Amino acid sequence: MKLLFDENLSPQLPRLLQDLYPESRHARRDLNLGRDYGIWDYAKDYDFYIVTKDGDFKDLSNRYGQPPKVILIRLGNGPVEKVAALLRECYLDLLDLKRDESRGLLELP
Repeated sequence: MKLLFDENLSPQLPRLLQDLYPESRHARRDLNLGRDYGIWDYAKDYDFYIVTKDGDFKDLSNRYGQPPKVILIRLGNGPVEKVAALLRECYLDLLDLKRDESRGLLELP
């Protein structure tokens, strides 16, 4: 599973999670992608799951469906390690999202 972290999440996340999600990238640092639609189109074209705190991606998911699938992080501001820990703890939930073709959105926690 390849995760694409949007520009509002830390660019450290792909490195911190490379053991579970080795092909993951950061939208701004790794790919120099623009705002929501640029991220959406790239994720769709290259089979990434978008990880975000931005509710706009929930709206895009509801409007356009999948792909891509969206993982919406509902944590407040805090250290990057908190987001990394959440994605580790919810690994099985992400695998369930991958297997379930009817679901395009996962909200955590």
